[in-house]
Amino acid sequence: MLNLERLRVLHAVATTGSVVGAARLLHVTTSAVSQQMARLEQETGAHLVERQGRGIRLTEAGTLLADQAAELLAQVERVMTTMAQHRGEVTGNLTIAAFPTAARGLLPPALRALRSRYPDLTVSAREQEPSDAIPAVRRGLLDLAVVEDWIDDPLALPQGLEHRTLLDDTYDIALPPDHRLAGRATLSLADLGDEDWITSSDGQLCHGWLVRSLEQARITHTAAEHPTQIALVAAGLGIAIIPHLGREPTAAPVRFVPLADAPRRRVFAIWRSTSAARPSVGVVIDALIEACPA
Repeated sequence: MLNLERLRVLHAVATTGSVVGAARLLHVTTSAVSQQMARLEQETGAHLVERQGRGIRLTEAGTLLADQAAELLAQVERVMTTMAQHRGEVTGNLTIAAFPTAARGLLPPALRALRSRYPDLTVSAREQEPSDAIPAVRRGLLDLAVVEDWIDDPLALPQGLEHRTLLDDTYDIALPPDHRLAGRATLSLADLGDEDWITSSDGQLCHGWLVRSLEQARITHTAAEHPTQIALVAAGLGIAIIPHLGREPTAAPVRFVPLADAPRRRVFAIWRSTSAARPSVGVVIDALIEACPA
């Protein structure tokens, strides 16, 4: 009898293409992945991986087993979903990921409510960018994820995933209190063409929006976390565009001014269609909706 968890490891190796990628998705060490693969080879009596340069690739036998493992894992999930739906009980283990501001703004109240209402449900949360979380949900390595996109630039989700919008999040411009525009009631992009900008790293939503909207934007500092961006603004080092979600009260001397025609991002939850009927998935989505600010 093949071990289901080892098949999950093989599935992760197959879908990421490496031991390192599988370890990152499964949140285990690379040695743990290698050990599980070695044991799976012993169980099957076949070589499943082979060296390719500095990495590995699946052998023909490994590819065949990985394809079968994907089908088996999907079938197992359908069976478990059917049984959970039949019992109507909110029990078991569930994993969820969220991008940083949602992890800070939505997960704490949602997880607190779930722990109070459903003591037999264990929810494990992690902070993860949508680029990693979406494939992890599709591959069965996460049960749900909270992701984001721009409303005018919607994200294309892979087949087999369902979603529900949680909220539309808007942005303000953060300025040092002594900035020449700090007293304005609203601002437009035309007012901000000559400013030094503080924004997220290249590849993230805000950075991409800024580059598209202001072709000559002078990006002087980048930081992944909005609190860090706000601290840099408070130090007088530039201005930033900051979302409402996850914006904590700050003692830093910063003035937030609404931006006319500000970008809006859609924050939504995603999960696999095969798990949609699980009672635990439904109550987590409800808790996320309740946690959204009015």
